[in-house]
Amino acid sequence: MRALSDCRLYGIVDLSYVEGSDAAGTVKQMLEGGVDLIQLRGKGKSLDELIGHARTLNELTSRSSTPLIVNDHAEIVGCVSVEGVHIGQDDDSIEVARRKAGRRILVGKSTHSLQQAIAAQQEGADYIGFGPIFATASKPGRLLPSPHGIGGLRRAVRRSRIPLVAIGGITIERAPEVAEAGARCVAAIAELCFAPDPELATREMAKAFAR
Repeated sequence: MRALSDCRLYGIVDLSYVEGSDAAGTVKQMLEGGVDLIQLRGKGKSLDELIGHARTLNELTSRSSTPLIVNDHAEIVGCVSVEGVHIGQDDDSIEVARRKAGRRILVGKSTHSLQQAIAAQQEGADYIGFGPIFATASKPGRLLPSPHGIGGLRRAVRRSRIPLVAIGGITIERAPEVAEAGARCVAAIAELCFAPDPELATREMAKAFAR
């Protein structure tokens, strides 16, 4: 399985953006485009629905040794051989998520300030999601913090001792400046899920982080 430290492009498949029946096709195109890691997000979906989607996507990601992360629900880890879980500030603690998983997994945590990023590291996160870097509409109906911008990202990168995934409003055009700011990994939702050609969009975004 691809090591977390080697991941540069973190593709998020959001079931509020992508119909469940289209999720596998979108992931397949992202994988063909060179995505390094996939997260399944399904706010409002039942646990059974998410387990079903995770099983389908895991069949695809495992073939290319690409880690599959599920959002929020560590319980899924006991049903599907995914590689990790991603939690938010209002979800279970990292300790509880690991206990629910019942086996060694990656645990990432969303952070929206430098203080939260430092706290997540101290809590034992394997990686942190830091954002929003730019304005984003990926969480309609929720009040999000003001964008950190490139300056805020640089400060977070300097203080991070674990992999940091920059997220929030990052487009193909903005990916190079995010990479120049020191972020070694970037997450994208709409830029890939809404793309007419997710494979091409993935390939283009990945270029900014080419080793």
